[in-house]
Amino acid sequence: MTKITPCLWFNNRIDEAIEFYTGTFKDGKVIELQRQDPNGAAFTATIELAGHRLFLLNGSGHDKSQFPFSEAVSFMIECDGQEEVDYFWNTFVDNGGEESMCGWCKDKFGLSWQVIPKQLYETMGGPDRSGANRAMQAMLGMRKIIVADLQKAYAGT
Repeated sequence: MTKITPCLWFNNRIDEAIEFYTGTFKDGKVIELQRQDPNGAAFTATIELAGHRLFLLNGSGHDKSQFPFSEAVSFMIECDGQEEVDYFWNTFVDNGGEESMCGWCKDKFGLSWQVIPKQLYETMGGPDRSGANRAMQAMLGMRKIIVADLQKAYAGT
């Protein structure tokens, strides 16, 4: 069976990345881990987050600015509501990451995430096209998505 697995390059921070990601996602786990030597950092790891596998590579020995993450690739987390949005957003931003716009943020490794509540789809795809447009305009002014503000914009209140 053909599979596609994203490979993420880390510069001497792979062990930190493994711990951070598997600790952030409640079902996160290490599937496979290979070390360079018995006392050294991990060389590669396969982890699973929310049912998706990621391959992590320790790109040690290279200029760390040679292969940085960019917004051209991001991971989208579809959240079940504000509590879940707050959890992921705060975990990424408050631990050395940075905010961006429209539900996007970066974690401390520079990896981009879209932290999106299901209510964004419900309001922007709702049957009231004027309400959907108001929800879109509200979202465009947000950093972290605030569900109550989307719903108010959709309702016109």
